[in-house]
Amino acid sequence: MMRDDDFNPKIGRIRSQGTKRSRKYLHRVLHAVAFAGGSPRGGSLPRRGTFHGSQIGRGASIGRMLATRDRYAAFRSRRAIVKSRIVKLAGNGVKAALAHLRYIQRDGVTREGEPGRLYDAQQDRADGKAFIARADGDRHQFRFIVSAEDGDEYEDLKPLTRRLMAQMEEDLGTKLDWVAVDHYNTGHPHTHIIVRGKDDTGRDLIIAREYIAQGLRERMAELISLDLGPRTDLEIENRLRREVEQEHLTSIDRGLLRGADDDGMVRATGRDAFEQSLRAGRLQKLRHLGMAAETAPGQWQLAEGVEDALRRMGERGDIIKAMHRDLIEKGVARAASDYIIYDPSDPETRPIIGRLVRRGLADEIDDRHYLIVDAVDGRTHYVEIGKGEATDPTPEGGIITVTPKRAEPRAVDRTIAEIAAANGGRYDVDIHLRYDPTASADFAETHVRRLEAMRRLTGTVERQPDGTWTIAPDHLQRATAYERRLTKDAPVMVQTLSAFPLDRQFGADGATWLDRELVADTPVPLRDGGFGRDVRDALARRRQWLVEQELARDEQDRTIYRANMLGILQRRELTRVVGQLSGELGLDYAEVRPGERIEGIYRRSLDLVSGRFAVIEKSREFTLVPWRPVLERSLGKQVAGIVHGETISWALGRQRGGPSVS
Repeated sequence: MMRDDDFNPKIGRIRSQGTKRSRKYLHRVLHAVAFAGGSPRGGSLPRRGTFHGSQIGRGASIGRMLATRDRYAAFRSRRAIVKSRIVKLAGNGVKAALAHLRYIQRDGVTREGEPGRLYDAQQDRADGKAFIARADGDRHQFRFIVSAEDGDEYEDLKPLTRRLMAQMEEDLGTKLDWVAVDHYNTGHPHTHIIVRGKDDTGRDLIIAREYIAQGLRERMAELISLDLGPRTDLEIENRLRREVEQEHLTSIDRGLLRGADDDGMVRATGRDAFEQSLRAGRLQKLRHLGMAAETAPGQWQLAEGVEDALRRMGERGDIIKAMHRDLIEKGVARAASDYIIYDPSDPETRPIIGRLVRRGLADEIDDRHYLIVDAVDGRTHYVEIGKGEATDPTPEGGIITVTPKRAEPRAVDRTIAEIAAANGGRYDVDIHLRYDPTASADFAETHVRRLEAMRRLTGTVERQPDGTWTIAPDHLQRATAYERRLTKDAPVMVQTLSAFPLDRQFGADGATWLDRELVADTPVPLRDGGFGRDVRDALARRRQWLVEQELARDEQDRTIYRANMLGILQRRELTRVVGQLSGELGLDYAEVRPGERIEGIYRRSLDLVSGRFAVIEKSREFTLVPWRPVLERSLGKQVAGIVHGETISWALGRQRGGPSVS
């Protein structure tokens, strides 16, 4: 029997009515659709008539209208490319947005090679910091790259961009706060546009997926067609005829895929004789590429994954063209058969050593970079390196080595799994030291830092209130997944062997990369062709210079090098450089010896023929020590370390007895 003072408490936030009611209306709608058998998120497209959420947001009806036009509407208009990305600004998003704004205004993007100029709807010189300040507290922002097929016919892209954004405001029914930068540093002039994620009432701006995917591109094409005139039917038909033999995904392929049934069966017939000839010709081309087979007269079976295969084929063609263009600009001649796309995910892929020809952008909107490396194996490699900040800049012409990152557990992960398995699935520093008394506390702390990094990025490990970690039985599989996430941003490791090109190493008075190769027990294998041949010639010239300097001598059929030749050459260069630095800094130079402790402020790095060195400055003196990447975190700060032969153990951080890095 219920009493008046009986109640059932509901744990939660004040005014919360439970999990279901506290969710946003949109989330509840999508949940109900999914429960009813729809597909509101990802995956394959839902069946016709199924609600999937793409119509939610501003511009949905405009996007649908623009996508359903007459037969040649998509071809009659001048083409435009629009790439889009929605970026969340939570956490460090505002700082990242400011970095992106600086990036699109970098040097060399205008026709004159100057920095990009930020503008908005009213001003030709907009205030980027003020724009970011207005975005403080925004949930998200939109980033677009807009490129007109005939953009090189525009003297100035600003009026076109402003008309596009005015049309976008009309379509969405709200004023937009945006800034843009025009780039002319590629074969196709394009514009970077950043739009705040707020409408003119201060609410979150939600743009329908259909408008982002199709509507904005069609609006841009309309504007270009108004300026330059539409294509004629004859121009359209000639373009479609050329598509028949192209080795990438074409509009004809998209039409075939739309008409295919669930088993990939499609007919060659079209709405008229012209379309039938296009489809039949394209299917014959796909058959030659191994992507289609005729099962009966006029009936064709498309290969599984044909769309992805054609897209990859097109991307490879674009990469080969970019490689050829960059090599021609550098005056380097290589056969097309020697162009290689480096695939770090392939277990058979090996490290490469070569000359950096060019560093470029593979995807500007996601800041993904690539390298073109003329390698000692005689071939030229295209290497995607992922996010730009993940790889330090290297001067073009320098000698680098590229090593693929493997998505596999590290030794630290195996140690954690082993210790946890013996301790009921738990891990911390004390448990580690009890399990392995020979381990140091600093060594065990590196395992904790690894777990903390996994927790922040993937949440696959759990830390208890008492500081211990709960380690699952499948910890190694989770570590593999974590590494796979990391390799997306940085699929390779790039190390600079020499910042100086070969022609500056022939007679350099320092320990060059060529010298290290001459005295190496296992020198790099060289192919007698391409850059491999260049290195062979450079080694012969360097060997002769060393003989002239009495650092080597020829005996019968071999060359004998002087003991400690590399040390002698390095000392020569350092003696010359420290004299210049001493006058520049007004400080005396202090040479460090094994076993000594180094203390001072890390001021900068120097690229010498003998390698990269760090300038460590004290009140009355300075010293030069081999540079390590970990030092860059302490630029302008106090550092300390102990010299061990040719290596240094650095103690970085504010805490007493902080982490040691050798």
